[in-house]
Amino acid sequence: MADEQDLLPSEQPLQLLDPSGQPVDPPPLPIPDTGRLLTAYTSLVVGRRVNEQASSLVRQGRLAVYPSSHGQEACQTGAALVLDKNDWLFPTYRDTAAIVARGVDPVEVLTLLKGDWHAGYDPYAHKVATQATPLATQLLHAVGVAHASRLRGEQTVAMALCGDGATSEGDFHEALNFAAVFRAPVVFFVQNNEYAISVPLAKQSAAPSLAHKGIGYGIHSERVDGNDVAAVLAVLDRAMTAARSGQGPQLVEAHTYRMQAHTNADDDTRYREDEEVAAWKDRDPLLRVEAYLKRKRVLTKARRATILEEAESVATAMREGVAEENDLDPAELFAHVYASPTPQLTEQAAFLADELSREAD
Repeated sequence: MADEQDLLPSEQPLQLLDPSGQPVDPPPLPIPDTGRLLTAYTSLVVGRRVNEQASSLVRQGRLAVYPSSHGQEACQTGAALVLDKNDWLFPTYRDTAAIVARGVDPVEVLTLLKGDWHAGYDPYAHKVATQATPLATQLLHAVGVAHASRLRGEQTVAMALCGDGATSEGDFHEALNFAAVFRAPVVFFVQNNEYAISVPLAKQSAAPSLAHKGIGYGIHSERVDGNDVAAVLAVLDRAMTAARSGQGPQLVEAHTYRMQAHTNADDDTRYREDEEVAAWKDRDPLLRVEAYLKRKRVLTKARRATILEEAESVATAMREGVAEENDLDPAELFAHVYASPTPQLTEQAAFLADELSREAD
């Protein structure tokens, strides 16, 4: 049995850079080197631009819906950059920026949000599971992959993303319990952005923190400032190493904030005040690491301009790719439901084909 003191998270979320980009003294963990932070900054800039462009595509009618992660990009970037090539990422519907940081084409990521019947990208090619809309279901899938890899003697770790609302779901607790009992190499990364749609954290949980929920299952847990990408990288690095080395599952709670509405269909002014949102603007994850890198003379004007051009190139490709009209085949609705179609499915496919042929006549 694990010692309770070894499972407890820190009293305050771990932080390496304060909101102004100054290193805290003393740092609780080593600050990642400037080269790695520059890579993270680039991913932050691209992720922010992806969020902006996707939101614009919704307003243009090109996307059905888009759940923005504006303000949470440090979590998105950190989750992707700590993974080895054989590790798996299990994202939610809000983790588009993380999937892009993992190397998936943004146009493919947005396929699902256009309203298509499939996720748009090959999960096996990228080691990225399809985005999960139902809360917490992907956590069970992550545990299954992690457990299977352990049985095969592989070094794969599964990074399972979820929000604070998902910790109220039964699947969350089932996933933690199974992972702990079988010591599955999985990192549960909870992005606590203060709201589950319109429900504030105070009405979701009475625990001292969401990280404390891991203790009851015997899982080592930690808290991190989710708007400090340096701290996110350092804490997730440590969690990934522990999971990979056979120390069992790890839980990390990132304290962050959703700066925009839940989706374009949400009116966030009905459940939170403008003053609350404004208070988080000074904690912007992008500006924080940008200030640090400028002080280190790593982020020059020329380099920053290059990064902005790269982000704009991604946005241009998104606009052009999403705007393309695809030739849709209604028969594809039935093509990948079962390996061997059931009689009912075959009957439904035949009925649709007959209806379409009548319309064509």
